[in-house]
Amino acid sequence: MREGLVSFKGINGGIYINIKDGEFNTILKELENKLEKSIDFFKDAKIIGIKGDSITKEEKNELLNVIKYKYELNITEDLESHFKEDIFEGIEEGMTRFINSTIRSGQVVEYEGNIVIIGDVNPGALIKARGNIVILGSLKGVAHAGVDGNTQAFIAAYDLRPTQLRIGSIISRKPDGNMDFIGIPEVARVYNKEIIIEPYLPRK
Repeated sequence: MREGLVSFKGINGGIYINIKDGEFNTILKELENKLEKSIDFFKDAKIIGIKGDSITKEEKNELLNVIKYKYELNITEDLESHFKEDIFEGIEEGMTRFINSTIRSGQVVEYEGNIVIIGDVNPGALIKARGNIVILGSLKGVAHAGVDGNTQAFIAAYDLRPTQLRIGSIISRKPDGNMDFIGIPEVARVYNKEIIIEPYLPRK
């Protein structure tokens, strides 16, 4: 019987996931199949980390995201320091989480890549991404793009009226008075160490 590409090994009171050399989509499918078949067991376990000589950093990050966000399992590996080895540079093309719902007051959405929300972000909601944030609706809560320091990230929304914007360590708060809805999408970027907001105008 052929041994699989994904195996689980107990160590130090937790479980290590060992990845063998293989096609990444096959690895991902095998991991998900094994998690789904024994999900009750894994919910009570501590996943210490992922080990594999042939797997890239980006592929490892994607597997960790699946484990953490899709299956909501307990990962004891220090993801914060793991991801901060390098600033996330996938703002042009990289891991993206799509959310097809409105984010309500009190909700917090975090992801280690880009976030696209097909819906509104209400006042009192918080969106945090290591990459870009795109809202196909109204942004009236707080959005923080480039959370690990990438000031090249951007925040875009069809209706951009946030409580606070933050890109990297640069903060832009809601101005005094009412903000008029101009009827076209807007993009927030960093320019000269300040956050500027400009209309999105498609290139012709």
